[in-house]
This record gives sequence, C-alpha cells and structure tokens, in this order.
Amino acid sequence: MPAETAPHERLWMSFPRPNATLGDGEDAEEARRAWAAVAHAVLEFEPVTMLVDPETRDDARRHLSADVDVLDVPLDEYWLRDSGPTFVLGDDGRLGAVDWIFNGWGANDDWTSWDRERHVGRRVAEAAGAELVPSLLVNEGGAIHVDGEGTVLLTRTVQLDPRRNPYADEARVEAELARTIGSTAAVWLPRGLTRDYGRFGTRGHVDILATIPSPGRVLLHDQRDPGHPDAAVSAELRAVLESAVDAAGRPFEIVPLPAPATLTDGDGWVDWSYVNHVVVNGGVIACRFGEPEADARAAATLADAYPGRRVVGVDARPVFARGGGLHCITQQQPTT
Repeated sequence: MPAETAPHERLWMSFPRPNATLGDGEDAEEARRAWAAVAHAVLEFEPVTMLVDPETRDDARRHLSADVDVLDVPLDEYWLRDSGPTFVLGDDGRLGAVDWIFNGWGANDDWTSWDRERHVGRRVAEAAGAELVPSLLVNEGGAIHVDGEGTVLLTRTVQLDPRRNPYADEARVEAELARTIGSTAAVWLPRGLTRDYGRFGTRGHVDILATIPSPGRVLLHDQRDPGHPDAAVSAELRAVLESAVDAAGRPFEIVPLPAPATLTDGDGWVDWSYVNHVVVNGGVIACRFGEPEADARAAATLADAYPGRRVVGVDARPVFARGGGLHCITQQQPTT
C-alpha cells in the first residue's frame, strides 16, 4: 500500500443516501452540501469519482458539478474509506484493490446495514481496472494508516474487536496485513477517541488519532484541555508512540496537532480532529471547525508537514456530526 502522499490517479467517494445518520430535510441537505464541498475541493487537484445510489441520483445532480465522475452503485452507507477497497500496487506496478469484509463497524445492525455495501469493493475494483485481493479480515480503511515503507498504524479496539474478528490475535492480523497491504511492522495503539465509542462510532479508528505524513514522522491528535477525557487518551497515545519504531527501526518524531477549543456539542464530547485530513496531488484538504485561530494553526502545521502542497480548508462539522471526518469519506487510488 503506497503512502497517501504518493501520486494519485483519482479520489473515490460515495454520495450520502438516506439512513440513520443522514437526517431529514435541511439536516440531509447539510450533509449533501458537505460531501459535495469536499469533492469540489479535491477537484482542484485531481479527478473525483462519486458512487451514487440510484435513489439519490437527483440529489447528486443538484449538488455535484459536471466535473465529478458519477458511478451508479446501490449503497447502504456513504463512508467509502471504510466500506470500499484499499488500493495497493504489486511489485510489477499492477493496481490491486483489497476487499476487506465490512460488517457495519462491528455488526451495528440497529442503525446500519451492509447487504449492498459488501459489494462496493468489487464494483470499485472493476471500475478502476484493479485486480481484486479478497480478505477474510473484517477491517475498514479508516482503521489503518501506512508510511508506504512497511509501517502500519492500527488500534487494538478495531481489528481485535470481538464483533469484528472474534478469533483474531495480533499475529493473525499482522500476517493478513502483510499479505494484503505489504506491511512489515505494526504499531498497535491502545484505543481511539472517546466519542468514537458512542452509538455511531467506529470504536477506535486510527485516522482520527494519528497519521504518517512522511516516514519517521507522526501527526498526533492533541487534546490539551484537561476537562476533556481525550486529554488522557492523547497522553497515552504519545507514550506508546514515543517507545515505538517504524519498519526501518527509526523512532518517531511526534508532531502534535492540537484539537479545537470546542469540547462538546449536543451529543457530548466532540472528537473534532485535524488529523482527519485528505492528502491529494499537490494539496491537503484540511478540516475547519469554525474556529479561525485553531483552524489557521492546524493549516500551518499541515503545510509544514506536507511541504509543497497547498492546504485548502473545508468545514468538517457536518461530517463529524454524522460519525466521521473528511478522510473517512474519501479513498485514494494510486497512480500505476
């Protein structure tokens, strides 16, 4: 699996469709506008293909420009990072697509379904001209981050979740990741952010915690307010990363990405995180949270972490309100 900073052929997304997290009326329109804003921001840098459920075709036409490529696919969800395939490259440069098992972030059948979503990986692989790489691991794309040189970040509460992989242990997970994405060193983080264990959470996705902008360097979510429970989580994650090494045996340089000042919303503690950004060709699509000082500080940190890339901010609050961030709704296809 190449690093996300490697050149992209295009970016893939799914357009929102009615389900438990979308909302009704103006709430649903807010989500559609947010997904479209991300797609149009990405279009400044690379092509975008949007999966659109037949039920939402008219909504998609209203919100998406003609420059967005549209692929009709029956959907249950719209978090393509998680239900779609993870793209990889073979030693010969051929494009592959790892088709993880998706079971609604741990069989949450009280608020989501995946009868149609389990076919998304195959449909995307076919459209991209990629060789399908089947896997029996229940996994989501937001649950792994790589450096392109063999290192993978992951959390114990996702891949070892008994509602995902009841018979797995670290060795089995690492062996399957080695087979599918070519990882040779796994850095296991203990848990995710507090909000991620709520009803609509993933129970520990790494792409809201930490990412590797370049080998040997980690951007880490940093909640500095001691009143927020994630302050303790941030400290625990930092301690683990300080004692870890990557696939090349290097210790990590840890760069904090401070959280916004907002601590709560109507549903409790927020998990707003600037770590959940999208790297594109020549740019970074960054989260904005309506806090000019914090948003600018994060944009400057990202510009330093990704030299030569232009940082473009998009209001991420409507996406986070539905259980994820900008990275969660996108999936990059590497150039072959």
